[in-house]
Amino acid sequence: MIKTILFDVDGVLLSEEHYFDASALTVWEMLISKNYLGLMPDQFKTNYSETEIAAIRENVFNNDTVLELQKSRGLNANWDMIYLTFCYQLIHLLSQVKESESKQIEQWLGKEINRKALLEIAAVLSKYTVTLNFGLFNEDFQKSAETKQGLMDHLNVLAYEKLGIETTVFSGKGALWSECEHASQEWYVGDEHIVASTGRPSVQLGKKGFLANEATTCPSQEMGKLFQYLINMGISIGIGTGRPELETVQPFIHLDWLKYFDGNHIVTADDVLKAENEVPKGMSLSKPNPFTYVMALLGKQHTSSECIQTKLPLEKGNEVLIVGDSLADLLAAREMGCLFAAVLTGLSGQDARSEFEENGAEYILDTVVEVKDLVDSFKD
Repeated sequence: MIKTILFDVDGVLLSEEHYFDASALTVWEMLISKNYLGLMPDQFKTNYSETEIAAIRENVFNNDTVLELQKSRGLNANWDMIYLTFCYQLIHLLSQVKESESKQIEQWLGKEINRKALLEIAAVLSKYTVTLNFGLFNEDFQKSAETKQGLMDHLNVLAYEKLGIETTVFSGKGALWSECEHASQEWYVGDEHIVASTGRPSVQLGKKGFLANEATTCPSQEMGKLFQYLINMGISIGIGTGRPELETVQPFIHLDWLKYFDGNHIVTADDVLKAENEVPKGMSLSKPNPFTYVMALLGKQHTSSECIQTKLPLEKGNEVLIVGDSLADLLAAREMGCLFAAVLTGLSGQDARSEFEENGAEYILDTVVEVKDLVDSFKD
């Protein structure tokens, strides 16, 4: 008997497409804008057309194969995907000037890389003819079996292979990760919401944001009916998402979904980041770590420590259904001992079915509204 259902958001309730568009624009900006590496400042702008955005995404993520590889390795957060993609290109660029700038590169990789350091790197790169190569990402990462946060550690391995420098600068969520996060938020929430989202003003003004233009994976009214049906059935519902709170709550208000949820059971990236600040530095609590779903289940009246220390697998895990679109969601559900329903409305669409089958997902649904039929089947 299912007593609680926890939903992921991106790829389950809301389309991921704008997130991936914003992610591609972030990587592109950090590579070409004068505010960062400045490779092609004359080609940067803040008002790309839909056609231009599609072309940038196709280029940066190599026809989405870079995203697909990262997600297949259990990485779920767009900020992490941006960070990996950008850092790989940074290493690739530095490898082209290593013969002449080895001492300088060693200094950069010996400490946190912040925006000031990026501007220093930009000044050096401007003296040389260097090229980007987005197609190499998968080639180099397919040589490794690293998953989840281990993908960041693999950047250090690649830095040694390509630059001959031992470093740990790319592991964890340091200054460079924060620069990627902030630039990403500028693109997604726009000038109007950036301070509320990050607590910092824009580095680059002029971005309208995607926040007001969310797309749902199914008609929003059908989803509203699903939420109401589950509530009427006495099933508790909650949210466990890698989105920040602003980017979760605002669309839910706009779509008239917020009324179906108890705010104590809507857990977002903000809650994860807050918890990570309370644990040893470098410890990741984002998916596939089960923390997000554990807190969504228990409620935010419980402390981060209580959620982290919750004994897993749960004693009555079979009464909880997690609905997600990625391997990271499945892995979190598996560690919790919960049932998992995969929906095929994420990045890979129907192509994800075989991956979910191979990894033992209990249920595979074409869309989230099929959760109603699944719940009905438990009554029979």
